[in-house]
Amino acid sequence: MVASPPVEPSADGCEDCLAVGGRWVHLRLCLTCGHVGCCDSSPSKHATAHFRSSGHPLVQSFEPGEEWAWCYADEAVVGVAGLPSRSHS
Repeated sequence: MVASPPVEPSADGCEDCLAVGGRWVHLRLCLTCGHVGCCDSSPSKHATAHFRSSGHPLVQSFEPGEEWAWCYADEAVVGVAGLPSRSHS
């Protein structure tokens, strides 16, 4: 299990889609810097693009009720200590 200090989300939606008027399917939160990007089912796949440009390997689902994290480097679901769940707003 990896310990992750809390990060502040960069936006309430995909930061990059919001900037260009794009759309997303599901959101991912970078556990290194707080970047919010869209998943690989979304047209622009901004969360993966963020990993490729930044090297930040851990993301958490930024969807209400989902409590899982993904490591791009290991291509695996990982346990993260202190992973906050996101409640419905």
